[in-house]
Amino acid sequence: MDQTIATPTSLLDAYAPAQIAMRVRDVGVAKAAMPTITMFALAVLAGAFIALGALFFTVTMTGGKTGQPQAFGLMRLAGGATFSLGLILVVVGGAELFTGNNLIAMAWASGRVTTQQIMRNWGWVYLGNLVGAVGTAALVWLAGIQNMGDGAVGETMVQIARSKMSLDPVSTVARGVLCNVLVCLAVWLCMGARSVTDKVLAILFPITGFVACGFEHSVANMYFLPIGIALAAGGSAPLSVFGAVNNLVLVTIGNVLGGTILVALVYWSVYLRSSNERKGTIAG
Repeated sequence: MDQTIATPTSLLDAYAPAQIAMRVRDVGVAKAAMPTITMFALAVLAGAFIALGALFFTVTMTGGKTGQPQAFGLMRLAGGATFSLGLILVVVGGAELFTGNNLIAMAWASGRVTTQQIMRNWGWVYLGNLVGAVGTAALVWLAGIQNMGDGAVGETMVQIARSKMSLDPVSTVARGVLCNVLVCLAVWLCMGARSVTDKVLAILFPITGFVACGFEHSVANMYFLPIGIALAAGGSAPLSVFGAVNNLVLVTIGNVLGGTILVALVYWSVYLRSSNERKGTIAG
């Protein structure tokens, strides 16, 4: 049986890192055991939430080309802060996000979740996220949001999609790795928070950082790419579905590597591995 870790006396009303590791592991067990219909429904919501954050980012970034070098960083900062809306809705509202669920690897490494269970969760959640993000893209298109600013918002949507598809494979995977390191760390920090305000602040800086730096998030791209393809279809330089699929595959690989290896398994090794070894010794 795992030893209970006493709550430290601290001026900060938050869980200690070792306690966070145990909470992440236990939440991973619960997520893996979730009924399929519930899992899928919450995943659809998460895809929609991230898409709304991506839309907020797009509107914020529209008109940002001022010709002044110092404005670039400020626009990226503003865009990153607005994109944080997506993960805030996921965490506070309650939803299942593929990238955040890469932390289930901690429960898997602890022997609490089987490979089949983790693959089931990731598969259904990924599909649900795709449905939610693409569905939101369709609603945005039907609502005519792309016509805001005399069509400037639509131009930004196409530019974002085009820039993502133009990345070379190595850069795409690497940006996916870096992205989900920060996303999973944001979720990790939220697991240490005790209030909604704490969770919002825990999300704000990591998510602003990844967006401002141009990292690649698979679920966000499930929105960015379809809306860009739809708007570019009637133009002189249409975007290809193949390019979108290629981007999603590479970004997803990077996200999984970053979230599982560089966050989940590293923290498992630091805080939970010795506990597993003690259990094995006692059982033997």
